[in-house]
Amino acid sequence: MTCDPTRPLDASTVEQLLGVYRHLHAHPELSMQEHATADFIAAELDSFGVENFRCGGTGVVGILREGEGPVVAFRADTDGLPIAEDTGLEYASTATGTLPDGTEVPVMHGCGHDTHVTALLTAARLLDADRSAWSGTVVLIFQPGEETAAGARAMVDDGLWDRAPRPAVVLGQHVMPQRAGTISISHGTAMAMADALRVVVRGRQSHGSQPQQSIDPIVLGAAMVTRLQTIVSRELDPMSPAVVTVGTFHAGLKENIIPDQAEFTLNIRTLTPEVRAQVLAAVERIVQAEATASGAEPPLIEALYDFPENYNQPAAAERVTTALEHALGGENVRRSGPLMGSEDFGHLGAAIGVPTVYWMFGGFEGETDLPINHSPFFGPVPEPTLTTATRAAVASLLAWVGRESR
Repeated sequence: MTCDPTRPLDASTVEQLLGVYRHLHAHPELSMQEHATADFIAAELDSFGVENFRCGGTGVVGILREGEGPVVAFRADTDGLPIAEDTGLEYASTATGTLPDGTEVPVMHGCGHDTHVTALLTAARLLDADRSAWSGTVVLIFQPGEETAAGARAMVDDGLWDRAPRPAVVLGQHVMPQRAGTISISHGTAMAMADALRVVVRGRQSHGSQPQQSIDPIVLGAAMVTRLQTIVSRELDPMSPAVVTVGTFHAGLKENIIPDQAEFTLNIRTLTPEVRAQVLAAVERIVQAEATASGAEPPLIEALYDFPENYNQPAAAERVTTALEHALGGENVRRSGPLMGSEDFGHLGAAIGVPTVYWMFGGFEGETDLPINHSPFFGPVPEPTLTTATRAAVASLLAWVGRESR
């Protein structure tokens, strides 16, 4: 096997790659519960002699060493989603899992993390088989819990960068609903930061026929929800994108009882730390002010999770882009703007102050009417999706450790 990313993968490598992918796709696991997935990844690394260790619970770290040279890291996330798959694929998932609250749910790889793992495992095999092409150290990070923003922090907190060599850069990629065989990469902000909040509105319960005795948390909560929509439309500069979404609203048990509280959850997306701080402050101000206006007790505002900044350091992004263009052809690599989706990937580099680069690869035929990530119909075409992702991983790694890159 050769790790030359400008050449197509040989037939035996592709056959092996497809077998790994179909297994992973058929056996997804929920965030931070990826026990069998971690066992599978470790066994694959063991099969060609790559040292590895567990980290962050269900995370796996592999280390490829080849003499003196730079250290570079590459991350692939491993978790699935609580979605019932409806792709019709012969290797579709029928797996189930249990949410933290005890609810049993169907599970699928509805965001394509199985493609990420397959590509990185295959790239590692290629590098291991063709050591004359590179020198240095490659750290392979198979990270759990991306969907809940728990995994990257868990690995760092578990001593990732004390137990593995510290890299000069951390690389990563993600499958998206774009044409298979293509790459899109941003120079600068790659993806939005995200904050999830729970708001508990405190009212006063009463009979539905005596509203004057109540402080209606439904009416109050509805006023909050409506006014929160003015943050983006009336408080932010129109050139500063942000999203404020109320995803759930729950209150009451019976139509003739005004309840004593209501609860809703918020999902907030921003592209810069300054806008993030402005939006979060506005949420706090609006929620508290509406409660005061209704004579209600101060509401509870609880942070559920947050995703960090995902920023492609321009010089490192240019280096990756050049390598991808050389490997895959300039016509297949597009420079793009940031996405409003979010990732916890940025935490891996920020924890040790090194740059990160993150790009997207296509997984579907055609250009329109493609299933989006987190859809029950999200089933990337295996080829050329997987070989493109594998060659992209190899090309980006060789941009640091390749003998010809120095």
